[in-house]
Amino acid sequence: MYVARIPRLFKLKSVAPILAASAMLLPTQLHAQEIDYQHGISLLHELKYPKDFEHFEYADPDAPKGGKIVLSTTWPIVNFNGARRPELPNAVGLGRTIDRLMIRSADELSGLYGQLVDGVALSSDKRTLHMRLHEQARWHDGVPLTTADVQFTYDELMATVHGKVYFESWIDSLEILGPKKFAVHHRTTFTNANLVALTWFPVRPAHYWQNRDPRKATLIPPVASGPYRISGFDRAYVHYQRVDDYWGRDIPVNRGRYNFDEIRYEVYRDQSVAREAFRKGLFDIMFESDIRHWVASYNVPEEQANFLLQDTREVRKFIGAERALALNSRRPQLQDVRVREALTLAFDFEWQNRVIRHGTQSRALSYFANSQFASSDLPSGLELAILEQYRDQLPARVFTEVFELPVSTGYGTNRDAIARARQLLAEAGWVLKEGRLQNADGELFMLEFLTQDQSMQRVLLPYADTLKLLGIEGSIRLVDNVTAINLLRERNFDAYVREQLFLNPPIGELRNAFESSFAHVAMSGNMVGVQDAVVDELVKLAERATSLDEKTAAVRALDRVLLWGFFHIQINKADLERFVYWDKFGRPAGEASARLEYLVGSSVRVLDSWWVDESKALVVASVLN
Repeated sequence: MYVARIPRLFKLKSVAPILAASAMLLPTQLHAQEIDYQHGISLLHELKYPKDFEHFEYADPDAPKGGKIVLSTTWPIVNFNGARRPELPNAVGLGRTIDRLMIRSADELSGLYGQLVDGVALSSDKRTLHMRLHEQARWHDGVPLTTADVQFTYDELMATVHGKVYFESWIDSLEILGPKKFAVHHRTTFTNANLVALTWFPVRPAHYWQNRDPRKATLIPPVASGPYRISGFDRAYVHYQRVDDYWGRDIPVNRGRYNFDEIRYEVYRDQSVAREAFRKGLFDIMFESDIRHWVASYNVPEEQANFLLQDTREVRKFIGAERALALNSRRPQLQDVRVREALTLAFDFEWQNRVIRHGTQSRALSYFANSQFASSDLPSGLELAILEQYRDQLPARVFTEVFELPVSTGYGTNRDAIARARQLLAEAGWVLKEGRLQNADGELFMLEFLTQDQSMQRVLLPYADTLKLLGIEGSIRLVDNVTAINLLRERNFDAYVREQLFLNPPIGELRNAFESSFAHVAMSGNMVGVQDAVVDELVKLAERATSLDEKTAAVRALDRVLLWGFFHIQINKADLERFVYWDKFGRPAGEASARLEYLVGSSVRVLDSWWVDESKALVVASVLN
């Protein structure tokens, strides 16, 4: 149910008129006695798939069922609870045992379709979302899935930190209207972010958990509802079996998917060992993020070479920077934006891309790179109208300069960038004495890079050498996960190597990443300490946008303001997905359309639309043996 909008150039500081206007334009009027249930919903655009659609474009309804796929993981098998944010991480692949209320399609920006529900309807004032569960939905033990399970899950979730952060702030109440019908009441009005959050709502069986602790880690596989169930495990593997009588096998969002009879994950704690195991055919697909190994590590005997395929996919589910250096603006030496800009200018992206990344990377020049939400050129249209409201609170160059970073030849030192960085540091009160940078109090400029990724040392060491030209003493601290979490919780770091990716389109995570109120919350996404009233307003406007045009303009404005704050040294954009696999699978013709999903690691997996091609599998088996 999409609301058609006409771009407006009036003042947007108050979002109330926008929301009121959108409610008046909503074409479907809902009444308590007459609920017009639909098969899906979008608040940003028209749905791609009509009410009578039979399957997603990236799935083949004629795909054969059967066979086995073996994958690898680095995570030990320690918990099957399935709760959000458990005390121990959930086992890899567990999501395939759990159905969701709705799922987002992989080939449109924000189209949500029912999985456990077969009907969804938004009231005319956009404050109540009605949902209707499938009559056939049931748990693996045969017990019907009802609103009692929804109520139990809701109550349990709201008692957790995850529920308070992602749901309590906007859900006013849950109303049970019958065994299969319920309504979610909003505190104000529903946004796209709220609808997407409901796809993270894992309905759990009340009859199973009522006498158990629903948040305690367990190795006893609980009753589930999805296309697979756990059939075996230990700390080194987990094995899933397809449920033959799965209730949702033929509903449109599932048709042509979940084709493997068996899915097995083998645990390899060391990636070098995993690569050797893969080359010997001990598992079927290797997802390769290290470009060195992509280029040189998959040579096999000649008789096997034709059956080991390398492929890439362009993915748009996550946007932004795959790697960035978060500069902690709480630190005295990093509080001045000129200092943060100088550090950014000194990072020679082209050199490290040529020497370390084989020229495969592109620099992220936006917090939302690789999407329509990335700012570019000078602000105009609706974006300019938004920014104009805050002109007196923003740097002049937000309006007059296109955000760009120095581009070097990739060889030697970028002298122009270093000269400009030196000038900015001097303007901020830092002077060079005997080759070392110090402030008016004689304090030396020291900068420690915190990372858990050993491979990042290859990027950070050359950068630290460049900083010496500015008189800055840079050092690298490689820590384990526990130490990193403690340091981040205490905000006890100078610069931290992080992933800076957002869902496409950006939703409620913007608040967690940039809003002032989260700057003091332990382990929030706002680790750099952004505290800016304009940023806060732009985050709210982006979250409450009721059309794609409004959301695009608001996020671009936010992007532009953040970029000129130089809170992150953004390195590379979200990269291509690179994978190597043994040629034993069939793949759907429309797979390329699923750009908003990865092959693995998400609730809607493109990999689940593959199937075993028995003739190919026999040939590969004969070659490997």
